[in-house]
Amino acid sequence: AMKPRESQGMMLGLIGVMIFSLTLPMTRIVVQEFHPLLNGLGRALAAAVPAAALLAWRRERRPTWPQVKSLAVVSLGVIIAFPVFSAWAMKTVPASHGAVVNGLQPLCVALYAAWLSHERPSKAFWASALAGSAIVVAFALQSGGGSLQAGDLLMLVAVGIGALGYAEGARLARQIGGWQVICWALVLSAPFLVIPVGWLGWEHHVQHPGPVALKTWLAFGYVTIFSQFIGFFAWYAGLAMGGTARVGQVQLLQIFFTMAFSAIFFGEHVAASTWLFAAAVIATVMLGRKAAVHTVHAPARAA
Repeated sequence: AMKPRESQGMMLGLIGVMIFSLTLPMTRIVVQEFHPLLNGLGRALAAAVPAAALLAWRRERRPTWPQVKSLAVVSLGVIIAFPVFSAWAMKTVPASHGAVVNGLQPLCVALYAAWLSHERPSKAFWASALAGSAIVVAFALQSGGGSLQAGDLLMLVAVGIGALGYAEGARLARQIGGWQVICWALVLSAPFLVIPVGWLGWEHHVQHPGPVALKTWLAFGYVTIFSQFIGFFAWYAGLAMGGTARVGQVQLLQIFFTMAFSAIFFGEHVAASTWLFAAAVIATVMLGRKAAVHTVHAPARAA
């Protein structure tokens, strides 16, 4: 049976996923006007401002040196690799392809959790995780015209490194808290982002001297405040509470939220078969939720 803490973790994970599900549609709006790198790195630099303010206001303790090393892995995954590679991919492949690869992210997260957090999911868990990923990939290929393209490789890189940032962030969240992880990661990466973002911003200004469309600013505001900041509060807290592998599976539903929101906000047509696929994925997440995941208490690694 699920413990209340695990159920709460699943709920928080779901809230995070709902917030993240608007990232791709919003990113597509931004990259129509901004360079993908300006969007990917600029949103992290902008989000570092509220992150620093929150840490200062709460007078949070500075992370220890081993925690800083962990935060570097988190930053590499969720602040640099995922935004940069996914935005780059969005230039070349339709959003449905981004979703294919996102379908593989929960599987990667579970693998990293087994490696980093010493979680030992049962065979039943792996079976449901594989089934869920297979359904999402099949759905995305069926709806996205079938063939794999070069851009998909970029998405795979984004997912492989992004998932590492998720799993390491969840491990660290158990020590310092969920929102603290993303705030420190943003603050620590900010100094490295100032020069590239400044340069890209200047280049954009030179090439497009006119004002930026309001729609672009609003979409950029969303990916900054929600995708890069608030979404992670819920996500890391959920992974830490409910178990990284198990709660990570909730991300399989992201594509279906993306499609529902695209239909509501952008008037995109969603085929009826989509909801059959969604129902099948929900079934695998529920099965995975019931499957055992044991935590092996490994000896603490020397920092």
